[in-house]
Amino acid sequence: MVVNSRFIATLAPTFSVEDAREFISQIKAEFADATHNVPAFIIGYGASVITHSSDDGEPSGTAGRPALAVLKGSGLGDVTVVVTRYFGGTKLGTGGLVRAYGDAVKAVLEITPVAEKVPTHTVMLAIPYTYYEQVKLLAKDHLGRVLDEDFGVDVTLTIQFATDYLPAFQTDLSELTRGEIQAEIIETNPETIFPLGTLPRQD
Repeated sequence: MVVNSRFIATLAPTFSVEDAREFISQIKAEFADATHNVPAFIIGYGASVITHSSDDGEPSGTAGRPALAVLKGSGLGDVTVVVTRYFGGTKLGTGGLVRAYGDAVKAVLEITPVAEKVPTHTVMLAIPYTYYEQVKLLAKDHLGRVLDEDFGVDVTLTIQFATDYLPAFQTDLSELTRGEIQAEIIETNPETIFPLGTLPRQD
């Protein structure tokens, strides 16, 4: 709440301009009774980015631009924010608006979990029960995510790995099972969302 005006910032990952516009439309529909719904987005990351912001009826430069500036300062990419304002009857002035919209974006960024896009392989392997615990530990050691377990005659595991980590898992799996078992790649995804910090940094 800023001098009786209520500011609500809603943020989402968006991987294209179309995604961003769709999210903005959803928020505008959800808060259709609001005085303003101010959008800002950054699509892409690093040198190749598309940015956009709008003041949505606020005085020029007092809403969308400060919201976008905070987004840029966060270092994030592929993200859209909409700051919804319910006017409280007291004008905030140019400086007050800039601060209010910027602070609303800062507040939502502070509680937003951060993730990164990495290429992944999803693999499937059938193993005897005697190897079950060892293979699960091996997958964990190589930062694999077990997606499914099916207990039949053998145990069938479905595991997702960042592509860089699968070869070492395959090598260790082969050593563990004396060359009897290899994981079969059933899906490759060039852009899987992993929570930041899940994977060690690649220098």
